[in-house]
Amino acid sequence: MAESDRYEVVEGNVYFPPAALNQAYFQPSDTHTVCGWKGTASYYHVVVNGEVNRDAAWYYPDPKPAAANIKGYVAFWRGVQVTR
Repeated sequence: MAESDRYEVVEGNVYFPPAALNQAYFQPSDTHTVCGWKGTASYYHVVVNGEVNRDAAWYYPDPKPAAANIKGYVAFWRGVQVTR
């Protein structure tokens, strides 16, 4: 669902550039959370073989200056395995 030699690691999470995503696996979510130093995160549901993993990917569309390096980059959790 995402593959790239270019990525950023922040707080132990691997963030992939938007171009690395296969959009067929992602559905926009209405969920948003706020991090004190990164800003407001938006989420995607990850869909594989018809099964929806709700809010399993997140990104910062307009991060605070301290997190500018991950603007638009996508990270995963909730059972999504990331290998390097």
